[in-house]
Amino acid sequence: MADPLTSTELDDALASLAGWEVVDGSLHRELKFADFPEAMAFMTRIAFTAEKMGHHPNWSNVYNTVVVDLSTHDAGAITALDVDLAKKIDEVAG
Repeated sequence: MADPLTSTELDDALASLAGWEVVDGSLHRELKFADFPEAMAFMTRIAFTAEKMGHHPNWSNVYNTVVVDLSTHDAGAITALDVDLAKKIDEVAG
């Protein structure tokens, strides 16, 4: 199991993650795409990455908007796994 980030580690992570914030104990970001197919293509790319990591996001999609919340359920908090997945999401989202 991954260890929860300390408040300092979380602050450092947020400083390197543009557009992310902590909401209800999770890393949270809303992403907008040109249309529904682009949003779904993004989610598909992230799904393969998340599966390889063995770490899956809580997310939803409405038309061109994808809402992502990341926390590690086993740890009951945000961990390095969440930060790593957030960085991969940022890379794919461009």
